[in-house]
Amino acid sequence: MTSAAKQPPFIPFESFEIGQIQNFGAYEVTKEEIIEFASKYDAQFFHLDEEAAKQSLFGGLCASGWHTCSMTMAMLVENMDKTGRGLGSPGLDELRWLKPVFPGDILSVQMEVMDLLPSKSRPTIGFVVNKVTVNNQKDEPVMSFVSKGIFPRSQS
Repeated sequence: MTSAAKQPPFIPFESFEIGQIQNFGAYEVTKEEIIEFASKYDAQFFHLDEEAAKQSLFGGLCASGWHTCSMTMAMLVENMDKTGRGLGSPGLDELRWLKPVFPGDILSVQMEVMDLLPSKSRPTIGFVVNKVTVNNQKDEPVMSFVSKGIFPRSQS
């Protein structure tokens, strides 16, 4: 965990451009982690039991979509530790689980800036709207969503 004294700087809103793309992450999904997460948060048989999961729509043990969201968040935070941070987020839209995530998959993230929205009520912040796509090692999209990050605006 990054200590408070070592937090990376905030990224200024003005440093983003529409169409800007970032690619990052390499998260290896394990059977043990799938089962551990599911046993706490999404205890459905296709996330818990390898044999029973073979009879499911997915054809085998697969990660919960919420687990995929959590693994994605881990990659987002790791990227922030390297590149800089925002001030938070009011949420996301259009969450889609496109393909199952299986043990052994290696996930990565692509973020594309779709829009830049200066706050009308708070001139010190702006919103960066990103299309986030999570891919497996075959470069197949497994999840997508639209996020809105809050970033400080330059005081000029």
